[in-house]
Amino acid sequence: MTDLRTHLHGLWLPLVTPFREGRLDETSLRRLTRHYCTQAIDGFILGATSGEGMTLRDNELERLVAIVRDEIAAGRRNVPIGLGLSGADTSRLKGRLDETADWPIDFYLIAPPYYVRPSQRGISAHFEALADHAAWPLALYNIPYRCAVGITNQTMLRLAEHPNIIGLKDCSASREQSIALLRDRPKGFAVLTGEDAHYFEALSDGADGGILLSAHFETATFAAVHAELRRGNPVAAEARWQEVEELTGLLFTEPSPAPAKYWLWRSGLIDSPEVRLPMVEVSSELAAALDRESERRVKVAA
Repeated sequence: MTDLRTHLHGLWLPLVTPFREGRLDETSLRRLTRHYCTQAIDGFILGATSGEGMTLRDNELERLVAIVRDEIAAGRRNVPIGLGLSGADTSRLKGRLDETADWPIDFYLIAPPYYVRPSQRGISAHFEALADHAAWPLALYNIPYRCAVGITNQTMLRLAEHPNIIGLKDCSASREQSIALLRDRPKGFAVLTGEDAHYFEALSDGADGGILLSAHFETATFAAVHAELRRGNPVAAEARWQEVEELTGLLFTEPSPAPAKYWLWRSGLIDSPEVRLPMVEVSSELAAALDRESERRVKVAA
């Protein structure tokens, strides 16, 4: 729906998926989408890690995409959508690409096959088969601590030459690897960090932006960090970063996205902090800490 080769940069929001009494909470989803369409974001990621995509039924995922696209259209903004898909069976995942080919999305975000731990040759063949087959472009999602296998830079650079592979969400957890990739990547291959706590560091190293759960809060500040660096103002960018750096730690004190959902519920943007098993809601101790931080930020803003 848009030219992702030029638009895959800036601040992307991996939107949480609201639930209530075990069902997709469409009312909260519409409210949430309308709110973030007024914020300084460059795109949405749906149904990935922060969106609890592994727990979504096929019909729920389709409804999720349709509602978000509907609210984007109502807000008269051209906000692109990336759809998170995952799987360890290449053939089955190709089937999911077929099933979603006519959905109103702009690209897929896909991690390596989890659990089976393929070789780099296998990873390369997997993504090439998907990219050859997909109706929409692919962005890779390198996150070895979730998949038990990572994509090496050698493999990444080979895949980056594929005309239907447009970029990367980088959660390699290795700054050395990330810097080398940013140095060697071909023109037009976008790299966005997915490590909230290292957002400023990644942007300073040359990343094109971030896909950040933490940007559900203080969205304008996260966007300003990127904007100041692009304007050549690293001191101003670091000052803005210091306003939100501790927030990124707090929101990952317990498994994500439960802390973010609790805060969104307390702020009235969603009607329940509900997550789906095996995720559980935040502890009472973290809930109290989130309440204190939320109240502090409201006072500062006032």
